[in-house]
Amino acid sequence: MSTDRLSVSIVGASGYTGGELLRLLLGHPNIEIKQVTSERNAGRYVHFVHPNLRGHTRLKFTSASELQPCDLLFLCLPHGQAQTRIDDFAALAPRIIDLSADFRLRDPTLYERWYGRPHAAPEWLDRFVYGLPELHRDEIRSASYVSGVGCNATATTLALWPLFQADLVDRDRDVIIEVKVGSSEGGNSPSEASHHPERSGVVRSFAPTGHRHTAEVIQALSRTGQVPPIHLSATAVELVRGVLATGHAFLKDRGLTERDLWKAYRAAYRDEPFVRIVKERQGIYRYPEPKIVAGSNHADVGFELDPETGRVVALCAIDNLMKGAAGTAVQCMNLMCGLPETRGLEFTGLHPV
Repeated sequence: MSTDRLSVSIVGASGYTGGELLRLLLGHPNIEIKQVTSERNAGRYVHFVHPNLRGHTRLKFTSASELQPCDLLFLCLPHGQAQTRIDDFAALAPRIIDLSADFRLRDPTLYERWYGRPHAAPEWLDRFVYGLPELHRDEIRSASYVSGVGCNATATTLALWPLFQADLVDRDRDVIIEVKVGSSEGGNSPSEASHHPERSGVVRSFAPTGHRHTAEVIQALSRTGQVPPIHLSATAVELVRGVLATGHAFLKDRGLTERDLWKAYRAAYRDEPFVRIVKERQGIYRYPEPKIVAGSNHADVGFELDPETGRVVALCAIDNLMKGAAGTAVQCMNLMCGLPETRGLEFTGLHPV
């Protein structure tokens, strides 16, 4: 594809994910942002909602009813809304990236099981490619429709993927994952749980069982063969941005060593532009830590082996708004449009924060 500027619009740009996407696209040299929508804020400048963008754009929010055709449409609507309007959106752009959960699962029965209602457009599910480039890069390159990826699913899948890809895991033993998440996962609509006196300082288990992203992890890992029972728990911690996934799996061969694990992780990620293996012998940054990747599209992965039991602790830290949402969406856009995969995503993160 030509590297001329592409016209893109964002539906639902007033939320945290939409704002992060807008921030990235404003700095992308190949992108012209045509429209950004918000029903509640229509007519207002975007910096009224996203003050970090003050002086960087004079865009105003419009209503979705005023959308015009463009080259690529990003959907940042609440879960459940894109599927009811997907035909209308598809008429506006030849390429769509939907950041909600609406088109992540291929099986409509699984969608109903995990989301509690039938899918409104099941015929569209097979038309979307699951938007995790580390697993689906070639499919994304030729796709017209790409789904977003759950932030907790992203961290969990990237932590465990090398072990499953190299077939090192005992697939008859359960895999346990604990994800610790920041407050921005809950979006920008205030609630009792997000009220500062209630949220500040917490280590609060909010989904000890039944987290919806479990279905995505199972779907992703099934590319490698049989998937053992996957158990995902989620805990809110004192962060704004960030996810740390800690997975516990058992090796199928007790004779496997740390060197074998290094080989598996390097084979999986040596050519990945945004995945870094973090496993140091000393210092305070020996393992992945969400604070270090804040604002960046990096996923830091690491592992530790307990040779006495054959248990591997697999870790991954991401920024939930970046690699867990908007950053990966831009990465997918670059792939879909024939642009360098890392373009517009070069930010390394800050230290200290």
